Amino acid sequence: MNRPPVVSQQEWQAARDELLVKEKALTRALDALAAERRRLPMFQVRADHQFTAPDGGTVDFAALFDGKRQLVVYHFMLPAGADSICGGCATFTDNIPDLPHLAARDTRLILMAPAPQDEIEPVRARFGWTTPWYSSHGNGLYEEIGLGGGFALSVFLRDGDDIFRTYATTSRGVDRLRTDFNLLDLTPYGRQEAWEDSPEGWPQTPTMQWLRLRDEY
Repeated sequence: MNRPPVVSQQEWQAARDELLVKEKALTRALDALAAERRRLPMFQVRADHQFTAPDGGTVDFAALFDGKRQLVVYHFMLPAGADSICGGCATFTDNIPDLPHLAARDTRLILMAPAPQDEIEPVRARFGWTTPWYSSHGNGLYEEIGLGGGFALSVFLRDGDDIFRTYATTSRGVDRLRTDFNLLDLTPYGRQEAWEDSPEGWPQTPTMQWLRLRDEY
């Protein structure tokens, strides 16, 4: 196997300290980006959209916040009549733990999909997910916010009766929220995907090809 040099603990520590300088610079850069993100302009969305709650009841947009001012929504790629489950969305959802500390900062996280609730529930039950999952079936929200059929993450702010979309991201922007990917990024082999810059001969497969639904490994 072609691997980095094997050195003494002292030499390893020196190399680690050198990398730490770059990691700290990246942390400061991420802090600066977060500061810019907090100052992004926002746009108002209609508050009269109706959603189907996990219990089958109909609720308005404000109810999704559950009394909080901030709402984070993962848009799960599950259209009406889907004959398969998006592996990327499913494995992302596998990474969502119980998040009581969000509530302490007036924030809630939910899942959302355009499929009707009777098509969402079997998927949720299959994997035992507990994150609240709402259906936007037929309510026009995705068209209003310019979201197609793909996955994404949105952040909304509620100010009284007014609701605003403040941030959105997709693709690699969602990657950084995954515990599994972030842990793999700390390991020698990384995610073991073909796009990564790894030593010659290290294990790699096409991007995301290795992922399976959790009960299919």
